[in-house]
Amino acid sequence: MLAEIFGPDLLIVILVIVVLLFGGAAIPKLARNLGSARHQFEKGMADGKAEGDASNTSNASNNGTSTATDTKAQSPSPEKSPGN
Repeated sequence: MLAEIFGPDLLIVILVIVVLLFGGAAIPKLARNLGSARHQFEKGMADGKAEGDASNTSNASNNGTSTATDTKAQSPSPEKSPGN
């Protein structure tokens, strides 16, 4: 995708600048860290989707009926003052 936008010449120049800035030994470590971050991001997205699916499943099993716990969760609880 970047090659189509910038062209191969610009990508080579950027690659040379990155190697000069970070050094040849740091490039694999940087790539490993980026891969790990991507993996964690995808895992978090999958976990969030699974939680959303589980939430939708539990809401569907209630068949639209409200329980006392549902009402408590939706309404804020009044705070007690220390003097009471």
